[in-house]
Amino acid sequence: MALRFDVVTLFPEMFAAVTDFGISRRALERSLWQLECWNPRDWAENAYRTVDDRPFGGGPGMVMQAGPLERAIQAVQVARVARAAQVAQVGMAQVIYLSPQGRPLTHARVAKLAASEGAILLCGRYEGVDERLIERCVDEELSLGDFVLSGGEVAALALIDACVRQLPGALNDEASAAEDSFVDGLLDCPHYTRPEVYEDLPVPEVLLSGHHENIRRWRLKQSLQRTRERRPELFAKWLAQRADGTRGLSKEEAQLLREIELQELCGRDNMNE
Repeated sequence: MALRFDVVTLFPEMFAAVTDFGISRRALERSLWQLECWNPRDWAENAYRTVDDRPFGGGPGMVMQAGPLERAIQAVQVARVARAAQVAQVGMAQVIYLSPQGRPLTHARVAKLAASEGAILLCGRYEGVDERLIERCVDEELSLGDFVLSGGEVAALALIDACVRQLPGALNDEASAAEDSFVDGLLDCPHYTRPEVYEDLPVPEVLLSGHHENIRRWRLKQSLQRTRERRPELFAKWLAQRADGTRGLSKEEAQLLREIELQELCGRDNMNE
């Protein structure tokens, strides 16, 4: 089965961002992935289709009720099982709740999800969802970072987009996904295009040389340097993975790191003069 996301959301129209535009739209047209949105209001048990209520214990805001959400999730699971039975595959899907309390989303998690049959994405609103719904129905909580959004839809859109671009055939140039930041644990190198000089700023000469090996080495050095300077925690993780792995640092990586450290020392010495 193709990668499929079933999204439980109060605002299904927001997902036109991935179905109607760009890489994800083209991949959808190529049947590389599927999307269906499920509005929990359709499972509300009152004439006003209410899905939220005041929190017990007081406090500001409203909390999404467990009942409509669980019934929506159950309907999704039934539909997935029925669909999977047609191709003799297991249909129950993992339920992922997009929440600032979840584990940070990483490239490794994206790659694993992209290689699966997808998931049910639960998008909260207001002050969140009833904790009992999480205990009963949610398999995993994922977060985009240590900040709060108005709802889970933006996080779900980011997750979908990140997964879809990993699918074979989604990108016009298959090398693009392989060279993204985080694929090998490092930030991406800087990129340049025409003109060769913009506002007195030239393109690095090595990129104009046509010497592919020198260009590859320059790009690797830039990735190492950028990660070391901008994301020291990511760089430390990359070093630890190299140390724990069977290969360790390659001779080239060790040499480039020595060059970077020497450049930093020289820079500090020049500042002190």
